[in-house]
Amino acid sequence: MKFSSYIEKAFRKFIPAPFTLAVLLSLFTLIIAYLFTGDQSLNSFGNILDTWQRGMWDPGLLVFAVQMMLILVLGHILVLSKPVARLTEKLTGIVNGNTSAVLMVSVSTMLVAFFNWGLGLIFGAIMSRKVAEAAHKRGFEINYPLVGAAGYSGLMIWHGGMSGSAPLKIAENGHIQSLFSGAAGQEILRQLPEQIPTNLTIFSGWNLILFGILLMLVPFTLWLMGRNTSTRPVDFPKKKAESKKLIISGAEKLDHSGYLRLGFGTVLLLAFFTSYFQEISSGNLTPNMLNFLMLGLCILLHKSFFSFLKALDEAVVGAGAILIQFPLYFGIMGVMKDTGIINDIAGFFTAISTETTLPVFTFLSGGLVNIFVPSGGGQWTIQGPIVIESALNLGVPLNKAIMAFAYGDQITNMLQPFWALPLLAITRLKAREILPYTLIIMLVGCLVYITGLLII
Repeated sequence: MKFSSYIEKAFRKFIPAPFTLAVLLSLFTLIIAYLFTGDQSLNSFGNILDTWQRGMWDPGLLVFAVQMMLILVLGHILVLSKPVARLTEKLTGIVNGNTSAVLMVSVSTMLVAFFNWGLGLIFGAIMSRKVAEAAHKRGFEINYPLVGAAGYSGLMIWHGGMSGSAPLKIAENGHIQSLFSGAAGQEILRQLPEQIPTNLTIFSGWNLILFGILLMLVPFTLWLMGRNTSTRPVDFPKKKAESKKLIISGAEKLDHSGYLRLGFGTVLLLAFFTSYFQEISSGNLTPNMLNFLMLGLCILLHKSFFSFLKALDEAVVGAGAILIQFPLYFGIMGVMKDTGIINDIAGFFTAISTETTLPVFTFLSGGLVNIFVPSGGGQWTIQGPIVIESALNLGVPLNKAIMAFAYGDQITNMLQPFWALPLLAITRLKAREILPYTLIIMLVGCLVYITGLLII
C-alpha cells in the first residue's frame, strides 16, 4: 500500500524514540504554560517549574506507576510459565502467514482488552512476540511491525470496555457530585445524578454495537495492510542452553520445592478470592486485583520459586522504559492541571459546540489531551467536570458525553506510544516501526466513533 509506505517513511524520518518524545512534550508543555497562563516573569516560570517537579513525584501517581510496572512484569512472568506457553503455542499454531497473524492477534487482543485493559496490554504484546517466534521456527515470513500494531490495537477500545476508568467511576455512588465539590452552584448540583450505571455506558446497546463494528473493521484493515505490505523473515537470538545440571543441596531445596510453591500459591489465590469476592461478582478488576491474581498464578504455574525468579530476571528488563518515563508524564499532567491548560482546551471545544456537535468536540478534546496526559483516570479527574457541565448546559445525555470523552481518550493511544512501551520491550520493536500502522487504524476508529456519536 503506497499510503502506508509513505507514512512509514515519514515516521522513520521524523519520530524520535519514546523517551525523546516525552522530553519534547515536557518542554513544549512548559513553554505553552509560561506563554499563555503565566505573567511571563521569572517568578511565574519558577512556579510552573515547581508545579512540574511536584507532579513528577506525586505520591499517588507513583503508586500508579508501580502498579503498571507490576502488570508488565507479572504478565511477562506468567506467559513464561510452561502451561501458558503451551496455550499460546496452540493459538499461534493456527497462524501460517502474515494475514492470519494480524487477524488472530488483533481479534484476540481486542476481546481481552475489552474485558481488562491491563490484561489486553500484556496479552497483545506476548501474542505478537509468540507469532514472531512461530514464524522464525516454522519458516514463514511476516510483517513484524504490523503484527505488533495488531497487538497494540486493544488500547484503542479499552476505555469503552469493562475496565474503562470514566464509566466505572460514574457508576459509583456520589462520584459525580464529588467532582464538583466546592466548585459548583446549587443549580448544577441539583441536576447531577447519584450515579450512572454501566448498563447506560459500557453495556449500552450502542456502545456494544460500536465495539462490534471495530472488532470487524480493525482486523479487516490490518488484513488489507497485511496483504499489501512487504514481509521478511524474523530472526531472534537463540537462547543459551543449560551448560550443566544444577546440583541442589541444603536450603536450596526450598527454592526448588514444588510443595512449598503449591502451598504459597494456594494461599495467595485464597486471599484473592476472599478479599475481592464482591468486586469479582460485579465484574470489576482493579490494578491491585489484577496484580494479586497474576502473582498467585505465577507462583502456581511455575514449577518452583527458582523457575519464577529466573523468569523474573528476564521480565524485569522490559519495565525500565516505563520506570523512567512515567514521572515525565506525571509532570506534564501536573502542569496542565494546575495552570488550567486542560480546562482551556476543553473549554474551547465546548464554546464552539451545539447539542449535536458537543459529543464530537468532546471526543476530539479528549484525544488531544490524551497525547499529553496518557492516563485515562487522571484525565477524567481533570476534564470530567467540564464534560458533565457542558452536557447539562446543552442538553446532551450525560452517558453519551462521558462515553464520547472515553472514546477520545483511548483513540489517540494509537498515536501516543507511551502505553506501547511494554509491547516494545517484549517484542523488541521500535515505536516508529508500529506507529505508521496504528495511525491508520486510529483513523478507522475516528470514523466509526464520530459517525456513531452523530447518529446515536
